[in-house]
Amino acid sequence: MTERPRGHVTRSRRELTIGPSHVEWNGDTLDIAIEERDTRLFNPIHRPVRGRVRVIPEALNPAAFALDGNENHIWHCMAPRARIEVVMDEPGLSWSGKGYFDHNRGSEPLEDGFRVWHWSRAHMRRGAVVCYEGERADGSLFASAIRFGAEGIPEEAELPSTAPLPHSAWRIERRTRSEIGLSRVRRTWEDTPFYSRSELDSQLYGERVVAVQESLDMRRFANPMVQFMLPYRMPRARA
Repeated sequence: MTERPRGHVTRSRRELTIGPSHVEWNGDTLDIAIEERDTRLFNPIHRPVRGRVRVIPEALNPAAFALDGNENHIWHCMAPRARIEVVMDEPGLSWSGKGYFDHNRGSEPLEDGFRVWHWSRAHMRRGAVVCYEGERADGSLFASAIRFGAEGIPEEAELPSTAPLPHSAWRIERRTRSEIGLSRVRRTWEDTPFYSRSELDSQLYGERVVAVQESLDMRRFANPMVQFMLPYRMPRARA
């Protein structure tokens, strides 16, 4: 992923283009065309990364949620359940499986609105569950559990118990929600100075589930040292 100037970003009702990559709704399918280069540290050869991703929603949710009282930050889980098909040309590989699609939008930088947040999502036998909690920049706390039925309609559910998790390798505090207050990290997929994403074994509403979990520390993100390091992981196109 590359940060690009405003002139390299366009959008319409159906399509978003960022540099040579774009995302487009085609009927009931979200098609993502990726045209990038890898950014592995200490490797001077940035190989091409090209391919296509198809997200096929099993249900669509029309409702968005404000994460703060002033509605500066909006979260919209558009497809709580989906199928995903990935076909990469470079490197040559492909896979398919379960998917999920959401987005955040807002009128101010995330670090101005939040200190930390923890999020998790799990497919259930019917529908899906998302747990969202954190601390806003003003010190206020928020926490909610939302169940999405088979048709994608959201409803607030009883918030399960807090389940602490071991810190990430970068010492990011992680936690999630589980019916028994216990959860286990199966794999950590992404581990950075300010963000981690993991796969968990957990239990929600009487079901054993595999959940995807993320923890984000915006205080770490805003640290000048982390800002100095970011372009080495996420290049910034100047023109």
